[in-house]
Amino acid sequence: MEPVSPTAWAVLGLLSFGRELSGYDLRKWANASLRFFYGSPAMSQIYRELRRLEASGYVASRAVASDAPRRKRLYRILPAGRDALATWLRDAPVEPPVLKHSVALRVWLGHLSDPVTLRQTVEEHRAFAARMVEDVARARATAEHEPAWTYPALVERWGERYWAGERDAADAMLVDLDRVAADAATGRRSR
Repeated sequence: MEPVSPTAWAVLGLLSFGRELSGYDLRKWANASLRFFYGSPAMSQIYRELRRLEASGYVASRAVASDAPRRKRLYRILPAGRDALATWLRDAPVEPPVLKHSVALRVWLGHLSDPVTLRQTVEEHRAFAARMVEDVARARATAEHEPAWTYPALVERWGERYWAGERDAADAMLVDLDRVAADAATGRRSR
């Protein structure tokens, strides 16, 4: 059996709530929850991982009649998949999150930009983070009404705090950028 990717664990996790789901359904669920803390895999990734998980004996699928030109397939987790997922949850080492922050990279390269552009970049990111706080709060409110979604609701609460922190960090960066611009205008060197 080939190693299971982190995206495959996420797809298997979405199936672990006991419903048969199509690839499209999995994408909708990922967009409604996973995107706040993990990222939402592309449809091609979802279908690739479903094929691998099925070949590994972790999921099963069945074709269902539909009006669409292609036959719709529904996937469900198998006991081996549930066991593998539980083993991964229990035994896999805790890995640090991967941080690829394009806004931070742009500010880091600020010597090649100008204060107005840098400020606009951080303001745009701050607005995005503020929208994410609102989006995740709505998702959490929905999840809190579903008994099976107790733990996703906890992670969505975590996501709400994370995005609030990101929003607040952007506010602090805007203050720092203003200070650097003011120091440059007076000929002082910022620290």
